Amino acid sequence: MRTVLFVDDEQGILHALERVFLERDDIRCLYAASAAEALEILAREEVWVVVSDYLMPGMRGIELLSRVKARWPQALRIMMTAYADLAVAIDAINKSEAYRFITKPWNNQALIEVVDEALMRYQLVASLKTEDEKVFLSLAQTVELKDPYTKGHCDRVARYAVELAQAAGIGAPLIDDIRHGSWLHDCGKIGVPERVLNFPGRLSAEDMEAVMQHPRWGSEVARQARLPESVINIILYHHERFDGNGYPAGLKGLEIPIEARIVAIADVFDALSSDRPYRTAYSLAAVRQIMVEMTASHFDPVLMELFTPQMAPLLQQAQASE
Repeated sequence: MRTVLFVDDEQGILHALERVFLERDDIRCLYAASAAEALEILAREEVWVVVSDYLMPGMRGIELLSRVKARWPQALRIMMTAYADLAVAIDAINKSEAYRFITKPWNNQALIEVVDEALMRYQLVASLKTEDEKVFLSLAQTVELKDPYTKGHCDRVARYAVELAQAAGIGAPLIDDIRHGSWLHDCGKIGVPERVLNFPGRLSAEDMEAVMQHPRWGSEVARQARLPESVINIILYHHERFDGNGYPAGLKGLEIPIEARIVAIADVFDALSSDRPYRTAYSLAAVRQIMVEMTASHFDPVLMELFTPQMAPLLQQAQASE
């Protein structure tokens, strides 16, 4: 059961937290009035997320979360405090690797979203550690459920990327990583609200920033699950551009790992040739023209030269399989 432990020495705060999550039957909430009581609970329960107050008598929240990090590193740690200053936040991050920092009084919806995101991250890391292909594909399909317009996207991207990798003469071990990385390239979108993913127009700057964080978020999860570096590279760098104007790192040209350059081409090809909330799919001729025009800025020109002749047969195969 997805379990969250809230720790605060004020009973009024614990009761308020209980009311926030009262109707959530998909989460088991536990409550502790001290750090000592929290450690007892952690010793006997599988806790996914720990939300602790900062200023408590006896053992403070940072010390508690530091102990959680040492003994139960898989548990996500969230600091909550009314004393919101930079020094406290830095201390929480440095000493306990706190996942998030929440100030009192909290916004109920914001608190729920932070807890849900932490629970999803725990579940994602646990699943990825299995290194099971079926699990990888299942996770990709879970991401796609948040956005019905991307149904089948990750599987098609994997198919296109593998074809391009083979044309580029890449060997079997890396091709397996390219397939897995393609399935998981958007796994960070699990942390992006559905209202943002499904918005049928231009996103606000704030919402766009949330979307642009998904490569980092996903790569952190993949790294925590100890996936191969090439899989992590795909998740982290598939939105980099050949001219250096991509995100999140602004890598340029051959600085971008080849596995990420391959998946970037496959990703855009599928995006353009599929329906989206804000437009219908482009024709093959239009897709080819757009991607050729983008090559100077977005794509590795050598890889694009290999991919362009493959566009028509790949699209025909994809349409035949649907």
